[in-house]
Amino acid sequence: MLRQVGAFVPATQARLPVCDRIFTRVGASDNLVRGQSTFMVEMQETAAILHGATDRSLVLLDEIGRGTATWDGVSIAWAVTEHLHEQARAKTIFATHYHELTQLADLLPALRNCNVAIREVGQDIVFLHRLQPGGADRSYGIEVGRLAGLPGPVVARAREILHELEGAHSGGGEGLGRSGRFRPRSTPAPDQLSLFQPPPHPALVRLRTVDPDALTPLQALNILAELAALMKGESGSSPGGA
Repeated sequence: MLRQVGAFVPATQARLPVCDRIFTRVGASDNLVRGQSTFMVEMQETAAILHGATDRSLVLLDEIGRGTATWDGVSIAWAVTEHLHEQARAKTIFATHYHELTQLADLLPALRNCNVAIREVGQDIVFLHRLQPGGADRSYGIEVGRLAGLPGPVVARAREILHELEGAHSGGGEGLGRSGRFRPRSTPAPDQLSLFQPPPHPALVRLRTVDPDALTPLQALNILAELAALMKGESGSSPGGA
């Protein structure tokens, strides 16, 4: 667009297309007069882009889906990215902190991941203001909060909580008690939701094939033993199943 308006392009060489429109969704605020939340405003702006963008448009998106629950937001951001790639086919720059979206580079041929280069020096980070290929290996929200002036104890506590949450996610950490302090978990942490559903448990697959009305008492007992074996991870099946 710099070339299109006659401005200087800071590059030794570049191939730049002609754009019909520029769409942006950067930041959002609520509209209290109309009773619209921040997320509603964000979704309305996103909807306008999806309805109006063409293959000659330039689309700049920042943090789609962050105004709602995590998995709702990831799902919306994922679907928006697919639509822009497959339907609108617009030239798009999409900045996001959802690491899950980096998987789309393996699924959509025209999508490329990039991240802003960062150098870590002990507990400090330095933003190098350089774009490089690939997805980021982690987020730096706590460090940004520290640079913004969050009190030292808050930053330290945030790092501690992050460490415990990451440990709980991997199955090796402690949980957060209701008091906000750590305590050992008495039960395993629930599995993290995934964008791709895991295959059903073999016991569930076997159970779906059973017709209870057609079973004799002996067949029912045999199937019950078979299901118990599957739940325990044992191999093989019991004879006499229906």
